[in-house]
Amino acid sequence: MGMDFKGRVAIVTGAGGGLGREHALALARRGAKVLVNDLGGARDGSGGSVSAADAVVKEIREAGGEAIANGASVTDFLAVQAMVQQAMDAWGRVDILVNNAGILRDKSFAKMDLADFALVMNVHLMGAVHCTKAVWDTMTTQKYGRIVMTTSSSGLYGNFGQSNYGAAKMALVGLMQTLAIEGAKHDIRVNCLAPTAATRMTAGLMPEEVLKALAPGAVVPAMLVLASNDAPTRTVLCAGAGTFETANITLTRGVWLGTGEQVPEALAERWPEVVDRKGETVPQDGSAQGGNEVQQAKAQTQSL
Repeated sequence: MGMDFKGRVAIVTGAGGGLGREHALALARRGAKVLVNDLGGARDGSGGSVSAADAVVKEIREAGGEAIANGASVTDFLAVQAMVQQAMDAWGRVDILVNNAGILRDKSFAKMDLADFALVMNVHLMGAVHCTKAVWDTMTTQKYGRIVMTTSSSGLYGNFGQSNYGAAKMALVGLMQTLAIEGAKHDIRVNCLAPTAATRMTAGLMPEEVLKALAPGAVVPAMLVLASNDAPTRTVLCAGAGTFETANITLTRGVWLGTGEQVPEALAERWPEVVDRKGETVPQDGSAQGGNEVQQAKAQTQSL
């Protein structure tokens, strides 16, 4: 039984090239109707033309699939709402949203213009927020939704020259955590994909043989699983060159040190125990941290 998307409607942002294009083509190949969104700007976000999206739509139609093009900037909420309406008018539902649109404005933090920081945050984070907000009511009413955020190892683990991009990409993980909790009762599953792929975004940054291994197509299976009927929820799925991993935000067991005057010194001294990862957990919501702290405090004070 293959992964089937017949009868499903998908919106893929930034789908005029690179990874987004691969996502759109793969969903269409497996039967989804696809709205192909792309502003058609340069990789730094400047300019715009719908021709990139049109070309992908043409490719899908020539292969016998159904697709429409859209040139909205994800930073413009009104345009994004109109984009979702376009899909609704054409097909009556929206099942899948792949938030893939993004730009780069790389520079070391010392040299970075704050406008470049704000713009990258706006496109990646607010862009995903706008698109998600615009489909949320529809997915709630349908009692079905699959949302894929595009995060990055640059956000999860850092990367020189990408403080803006990394901040935005990690913010999407935080967004996913809460939306997955809020969407659960309506079968809205929200996940993050952290791709390693050679696209226009990475052009000129890697040697040729590495680029070959990192073909965008190798990431697509991860997206298909996250967008599928049986998708997990609240997962950060990493993918590249045929390998798939998950990233997790964990909590160490920690050490109870009390609240006395000498605690800062004790904390410094017992630091290795605080950071010891043996027995660490992946909390299911934000209250787990407080729960662990209170539980240890109670246990310690009762034993005194």
